[in-house]
Amino acid sequence: MALPRVLVDNTFLRVYVLIALVLVLTGGLAVGGFLLVDKVRREHYHEQLATSPMALLTAQLVELPEAEREAWLQRQSEELDISLALHALPSHPLGYFERARLEAGRTLVETLDGGGWRLHRMLPGEPRVLSASLSSLGEHQLLGLTGMLGDWLSAVQGEQRRERLKGLQGSAIPLVLTEAPPEDLEPAQLARLQEAEVVIRLLPQRWALSLYLRLPTEQDGFEWVQVGPLNAFEAMPLSLSILLAVIILLGLAGAIYVIVRGVEARMARLELAATRIASGHLDTRVKVESGDFMGRLGMAFNGMAAQVQSLLRAQQEMIRAVSHELRTPVARIRFAVQMVEDMTEEEAVRRQLGGIDDDIEELDGLIDEILTYARLGGDQGQGMALETEPVECRAMAQRVVEALEPLHRQLTLEVVASSEIEVEAEPRYLQRALQNLVANACSHAHSAVRVTLQAEPRAVRLDVEDDGPGVPEAHRQAVFKPFARLDDSRTRRSGGYGLGLSIVQKIMAWHGGSAMVDDSPSLGGARFTLLLPRRHPPRIDG
Repeated sequence: MALPRVLVDNTFLRVYVLIALVLVLTGGLAVGGFLLVDKVRREHYHEQLATSPMALLTAQLVELPEAEREAWLQRQSEELDISLALHALPSHPLGYFERARLEAGRTLVETLDGGGWRLHRMLPGEPRVLSASLSSLGEHQLLGLTGMLGDWLSAVQGEQRRERLKGLQGSAIPLVLTEAPPEDLEPAQLARLQEAEVVIRLLPQRWALSLYLRLPTEQDGFEWVQVGPLNAFEAMPLSLSILLAVIILLGLAGAIYVIVRGVEARMARLELAATRIASGHLDTRVKVESGDFMGRLGMAFNGMAAQVQSLLRAQQEMIRAVSHELRTPVARIRFAVQMVEDMTEEEAVRRQLGGIDDDIEELDGLIDEILTYARLGGDQGQGMALETEPVECRAMAQRVVEALEPLHRQLTLEVVASSEIEVEAEPRYLQRALQNLVANACSHAHSAVRVTLQAEPRAVRLDVEDDGPGVPEAHRQAVFKPFARLDDSRTRRSGGYGLGLSIVQKIMAWHGGSAMVDDSPSLGGARFTLLLPRRHPPRIDG
């Protein structure tokens, strides 16, 4: 019972054992298939080889009167060294399919235990079966059967002789009647042939032999009969071997595919769950179907996902709590600053109090950014359906530009859109993402900021370009991280708190889109791109 338990708990060992079993089974099937095909071909060869001799015997036997048949069979049995017997069909011990083959005029071949054969063929037009038993087919039998063929053909002339020869034709023993003597015989063989002997010619290059005999004609002439060539049994042809090997390999490939596909399907589900968690769906879990390695991996994965979700949730709760708690002391400080400002008239003190008020305003803005980031990164921003509505992107971009243009009068802000572009989105958050990008571009641009809108077949693209220093390629992933800055300066001359681009990325991920940055081909600075999927492809009238 130890081995099955090991196989149950170890996925890779189980897959290895299954593949090994498939290979062993396929090898056995291959050997069995080759042996079966070879056996069928050998039986077919024996049947074809026996067709012409048995057809000759039954054709002569059916021409004899009933009283002479037994004596004729006895005489031929002694001359040919073949045991011949005539049976009535109903009493002969044959199966249904064997009877059907006999009644169709075919020759049956049985292999005897001692290595010989028993042949059966039905007499034409009679419900009787001629059986012939022989231990081997040698030169004596070949010469005797060929001589019998010559005597039977000599009894008729002309067209009748050709009709008889045609009735004996078989695929394994060709029979050819010619009016000219064979040209490929040696002089000694031709001399023997002229004396009405049966001549045997061996063809060693083909492992075959042919027999020749001479027949007289009515005009005192001669005709020659060629029996053969009789080819030896050939091994399985290369084409058939290749076909059988291809079939076996295809079966093996299919079996291995089924085994590996099961493991791959489970790995694919694990990969899909990991992808969903990476995209922010932290409540995703893997279905555990067994206690093997893959099952234990799934349980470990689910535990990891639960731990990550718990840690992130605790972190976000802490950020929200701290941010909310900061508002109270900030409000008290602002109230105290206003009271001190009301109590003094000194210009220097008022100037310092104004600076403090600006810092408090900046701290308020930072708290708002932190709360927004925490809200987008929390459970409510992941996995919950967005309350979307159609948003006209060109009008939204124009509103963003009009809001920021008074704050950056030294810059040229423009919106480039060929036509109105509509997308399904949460309007407030989408405008917040675009506004963050435009504000970021204004902070780094020298003279120009451009917003370009493009409608693609499956997405809407919003590009925000500037003519500033751009973003180095090595930092293009880091700029979307929280509180990321490209220098070590603690000043705020460039504006922002290091959360704007992180909020943009969160909003796009929430919408199923993406945010990226590269070089601006037209202005030479940075180009930030928002890609929003289109739920329904645009309809083109026309």
